[in-house]
Amino acid sequence: MTTRVFNNADIATMEGDGYGLISGCVAVDRGHIAYVGPNLPADFGDWPQEDMQGRLITPALIDCHTHLVFGGNRAREFEMRLNGAGYEEIARAGGGIVSTVSATRAATDGELIEGALRRLDALIAEGAALVEVKSGYGLDVETELRMLRAARALEARREVRIRTSYLGAHAVPTDYKGREDAYLDEVCLPGLRAAHAEGLVDAVDGFCEGIAFDTSQMARVFDVAHELGLPVKLHAEQLSHLGGTALAARYGALSADHIEYATEADAKALADAGTIAVLLPGAFYTLRETQAPPVAALRKHGVAMALASDCNPGSSPLASLLLTMNMGCTLFGLTPAEALAGVTCHAARALGVSDTGVVARGKRADLAIWDVEEPAELAYRIGFNPLHRRIFGGEG
Repeated sequence: MTTRVFNNADIATMEGDGYGLISGCVAVDRGHIAYVGPNLPADFGDWPQEDMQGRLITPALIDCHTHLVFGGNRAREFEMRLNGAGYEEIARAGGGIVSTVSATRAATDGELIEGALRRLDALIAEGAALVEVKSGYGLDVETELRMLRAARALEARREVRIRTSYLGAHAVPTDYKGREDAYLDEVCLPGLRAAHAEGLVDAVDGFCEGIAFDTSQMARVFDVAHELGLPVKLHAEQLSHLGGTALAARYGALSADHIEYATEADAKALADAGTIAVLLPGAFYTLRETQAPPVAALRKHGVAMALASDCNPGSSPLASLLLTMNMGCTLFGLTPAEALAGVTCHAARALGVSDTGVVARGKRADLAIWDVEEPAELAYRIGFNPLHRRIFGGEG
């Protein structure tokens, strides 16, 4: 359908403060928004119209941090932890990221794609239209490339947009323990160059933590990313304060993610750099952490906060943005308006995408239509999906 009008709706435009809420209509022309406002201009009077009967229209949701492509699962170690096993016991039993790396390397391309599609379908069913997908469970050049190819393949199988992040600096494989720089030289950086040459990379990510890579090592990865013209982002300050947030700001990163141990000085650095803070309550919940991100400091310095599922097999086996919104409110103290901004306009900025995330003239007509009376219901309800329809590129 080339043109259409959704009328008699409440519209959370997500422009300005709060929800940017108006009552009126949205006109769509060839996949983009032609008009949004309270009264339909006469120019649109002969366009096909649909009565939304007071439903809420928002931008389609965006998941800006996921690890959707992987092999196997970690349910067994989840069970072991709850039966009292510690980190070392789980590791000796083959658990942890090593198990996911082994399962991912052993999976066929088709198995990686089919597994990711099941998780992606759960996100789409809740109104998602743009999803970021990382590599990082291969930790060898070929498997990292296969993961990124699998992520790219998702767009051909579903009506969704995918942004990819190269996460070769996710962990140190067992055969490189104690030789992190050698891993960067021999695997991570050559893999990044190969993935970029194949057109598989939209951004470069890393895990800056005591159990992964330090700031000087991440700076090496970021230098190559900038050489290739690729934006960067970073898992930072999740388990300790290592300086990753300041590093991300110094490199003008799209986002700094997790940041539970970030300081007020870090918040100011993010604000000055225009870097988005991506909060990941699923991992906080699963790991039963107690150190919450510095939301008050982020607000004080005007740092935009995105929310994401962090869908992964170990620390956040979560494939629900609606539950993520609720967790962002209940665990981190976000307001429902901040939570919705976190999975729409701010999530778009965290991916460096400017054509979506708000309901505004000229933007893509990626919309979610909800059976709710007010926007706060999207974050308020638990285990309930009020999606009426998802509109992708004006269709749906």
